Amino acid sequence: MAGHNKWSQIKRKKGALDAKRSKIFTKLIKEITVSVKTGGPDPDANPRLRLAIQQSKAANMPKDNIERAISKGEGTDGGYSEVTYEGYAVNGVAVFIECLTDNINRTVQNLRTIFNKGNGSLGVNGSVEFLFDRKGVFSVKQDPEHPVQEEELMLELADGGAEELEFEEDYITVYCAMEDFGAMQKKIEELNLEVENAELQRIPQTMVTVDDPEAVRQILRLLDALEDDDDVQKVYHNLELSEEVLAELE
Repeated sequence: MAGHNKWSQIKRKKGALDAKRSKIFTKLIKEITVSVKTGGPDPDANPRLRLAIQQSKAANMPKDNIERAISKGEGTDGGYSEVTYEGYAVNGVAVFIECLTDNINRTVQNLRTIFNKGNGSLGVNGSVEFLFDRKGVFSVKQDPEHPVQEEELMLELADGGAEELEFEEDYITVYCAMEDFGAMQKKIEELNLEVENAELQRIPQTMVTVDDPEAVRQILRLLDALEDDDDVQKVYHNLELSEEVLAELE
């Protein structure tokens, strides 16, 4: 799994997510609404809602916005359908997209346009899903003044179902099986670790390395355009960025 997350890390460091805060709020409000619709308004009994609320707080969403989204989910049918789409960018890079939409025809047309403009192709269901594993992923912030003991932490988190840990200077990334997400969430809370982000992700089984910087830029423009679409919740891919290409992009 190491390395699959490099572009996300770069965007985080550059503060690109902050520039899209309004879009992030829109996506989080949709997720809260659908979570309530499918699992009820009690976060203690609805892990998906609990996660959505945690992510909203991490994004500094006002409490009133969160409460209105919960009320909307309680008072209506939510109005959104959960759909996924799959396709390829240039150089055979696989792309998997999760959406929440109130108009499937609009969504598929928008995605097809984005793929066409990026010289990619929107595929049929099942065309790339088999290339990804569903995993729980936790980004834990490191305290530089009190660094964790790696071996001790690995033993502690193994009790919660941790499959792999990646240690960086500022963050620890923890991976677990999808079915262990709730147990891992509780274990991390017990250890009083500061979680910046926790979510279910689709982790690529194999990566595609693209050495041509211009091709990489084209792929990243396509991925950014997908993420900017209001109906798109999450975008996953198997692009591997070499250190040389990363240096040119920074």
